Amino acid sequence: MAQPPRNSKANNPDPTTVFKSAVGAVVRTVAGKAELEVSFTADRPILTADKARLAALPRLPTSRDIAIARGQGDAIAMRMASHDPDTHRRMTPKDPDARAAFDALEQARVEALGATRMAGMGGNIGEMLEDRLFRANYANVSDIADAPLAEALGLILREKAAGIPVPPSGAPLVNLWRERIEARSGTSIAALSGLLDDQAAFSKATRTILRDLDLIADTEPDPTDNGQSDGADDAQNNQAVNGDEDEQQGDSEGADAEGTDEAPGDHEEAGDVDGLDADTADSDEEATSEVGEDSPAPPPQGEGEHRLSNQPAYRIFTEKFDEVISAADLCPTEELDQLRMLLDKQLENLAGAVARLANKLQRRLMAQQNRGWDFDLEEGVLDTARLTRVVTDPLQALSFKEERDTEFRDTVVTLLIDNSGSMRGRPITIAAICGDILARTLERCGVKVEILGFTTRAWKGGKSREAWLDAGRPPNPGRVNDIRHIIYKSADEPWRHAKRNLGLMMREGLLKENIDGEALQWAHKRLLARPENRRILMVISDGAPVDDSTQSVNPGNYLEAHLRAVIEDIETRSPVQLVAIGIGHDVTRYYRRAVTILDADELAGAMTDNLAALFDEEPPSAARKRR
Repeated sequence: MAQPPRNSKANNPDPTTVFKSAVGAVVRTVAGKAELEVSFTADRPILTADKARLAALPRLPTSRDIAIARGQGDAIAMRMASHDPDTHRRMTPKDPDARAAFDALEQARVEALGATRMAGMGGNIGEMLEDRLFRANYANVSDIADAPLAEALGLILREKAAGIPVPPSGAPLVNLWRERIEARSGTSIAALSGLLDDQAAFSKATRTILRDLDLIADTEPDPTDNGQSDGADDAQNNQAVNGDEDEQQGDSEGADAEGTDEAPGDHEEAGDVDGLDADTADSDEEATSEVGEDSPAPPPQGEGEHRLSNQPAYRIFTEKFDEVISAADLCPTEELDQLRMLLDKQLENLAGAVARLANKLQRRLMAQQNRGWDFDLEEGVLDTARLTRVVTDPLQALSFKEERDTEFRDTVVTLLIDNSGSMRGRPITIAAICGDILARTLERCGVKVEILGFTTRAWKGGKSREAWLDAGRPPNPGRVNDIRHIIYKSADEPWRHAKRNLGLMMREGLLKENIDGEALQWAHKRLLARPENRRILMVISDGAPVDDSTQSVNPGNYLEAHLRAVIEDIETRSPVQLVAIGIGHDVTRYYRRAVTILDADELAGAMTDNLAALFDEEPPSAARKRR
C-alpha cells in the first residue's frame, strides 16, 4: 500500500520559527514567568504585564539581526527577573531630567547584572545597544545639547560594571559627557558596580550621583523610610507624599526625545510589569523624559508648593510665538507631493486591510442610513402607492409621505493626532494612513471629517523660553514653549483637495513635543463652532503631555493636571463626544472612553470599531431631549 506523503513542512520547520520559539523559551526561563507571551512585532519592543514583544526579524536575518533580537529578549528577561517596580517608584526623583537619568541607570543595572552572570548576554546586549543608538542617529551628534545625559550615564555604567564596550554609534555621545561625568561622579559610578544585586542600595547610590551632577538638590532627602516614621504627624506627611507620587505617575509619559524615536526611562505603577528604556521596551504605564539640556533649576519652593493645587490656574507665559497653520503653508508644494507619494507607498502594503476596514465601517454606517418614511401625512411627497384610493374612495383625501431624518447624517468628526517626537516612525505613518481612510470613508457616508495635529515649533522652549529668560526667569511662569497647531484637513474641505497635506506627517523634523491640554481645547473650540448637531472628537496619542521646558520651571504635574481638567470639562459639560486611542500607552487614566493598542498596526481597527460604536449609540443631544 502506498504510504501517505510526509509533511515536509513539519519535518523541516522554518529556521526563523524555531529561533523565535527558542528566544521565547529563554526569555520565560530567565524572567521566571512561564506564562509570559513572547511575540515579534513590526513596532518597537514592548513589555506589559503578560506580553513581551520583540522587534520583528527580516525575512532573511543575518547573524547580527539574530544577536539584536536576543539582546532585546535578554534585556526584557533581566528586567522582569531583577527589577522591583515599587522600589523604583519610591526612589525615583520627580524632576524630569533626574528621573530620566535615574531610569537609564536602573536599566543599565539589570543589563549589567545579566552580562556578569551570563557571559553570552554581554555580546547580545552590545549589539542591541548599537542598533538602537544607530537608529537614534547618535553617531552624528556633535553638540552636548543634543546628547542625552541619561544615555551617556547608562552606557558608562554598562562599560564599568559589566565590561560592555560603548557601541560605535554611542561613542560621540559618551565622549561629549565623559570628562564632566568622571570629574564630578567618577568614584560614585565605580561604586555602583558592587551594588548590582541590591536594587535599594543601588538606587540610593544613584541619587548620590544625581546630586553630584546637580540634577537633584543636595537638601532633597532619599525616600527610604517608605512610611515607617513614628507619630501621627509623620504618618500624615508620608500619606501626602504617597498621594503626590500617585498624581505624579505618568507626568512625562510619552516624552519626545530629540533626534530619536523614543526617550530613555520608565516609571511604573504598582502591579504593572515594568518597561525598558528607549527602544528596548515600554510598559503601559511608562513615563519618559528628554534630557541633555542645561535647563535652569526650578524656582525655590516652600513646603507643599510642589503640588499644582497650591499654584495658580494654568497659565501661558506668552502666546506671541504660537501658531495655527495649514499643512500646505508648512511645506513647499513639490515636497508635499513627494511626501504624499511616500505615504502612498506605505498605503500599498496595507491596501487589502484598508479596503476591508473602510468597507466594514461604511456598511455599519450605511445600515443606519436606510430610508425611513412617515405615511398618511397631509403634506409632503405624494404617496403614489396609495393612489388607488382615488378610484376606490373618491372622497378620501390624497395621501402624502415624508422621509425621516437620519440622526448621524448631521455629524462632524475631528481626528486630533499627536505629532510629538515619540510618534516618529511607524505610529505616525499608521496615524496618517488611518486619517486618510477615515476621511474617504466617512465622506462617502455624508459625514464631515476634520484632521488636526499638534506639536511645538521648537525643542526645549524655543522663543517663548528665551523671552522668559530675558524677563529674569519669573517663578511658575506657566507654559514656556511655542505651540504649533496644524490643520491637515478642514471639515468642509473635500478629501481630494486635502489628501496631499496628510503627507506632511512623514516630514523629518516636524514632530517635536506635545502639550495635549491646549490642543484639546483648540480642537474642541473648533467643533463647538460647527453647525452639525452631533460632534465627535477622537484623539490619537501615545502618552501624557511632555514639554521639558515647561515642566522644569513649574510643578511636575503641571501639564498633566491641565489635561485632566480639560478632559473632565469636555466629558461632563460639553455636547462633544470624546474618545481616545493610546498607542503603546494606557490613556484610560485620562479619558473616560479610551482604548490602548500595543501595535500601531492595530490603530486602523481600533478607530473603525470605536467610531462604529459611537454611531451605534444614541447622540447625547437626543438623550437629553427625551429626558
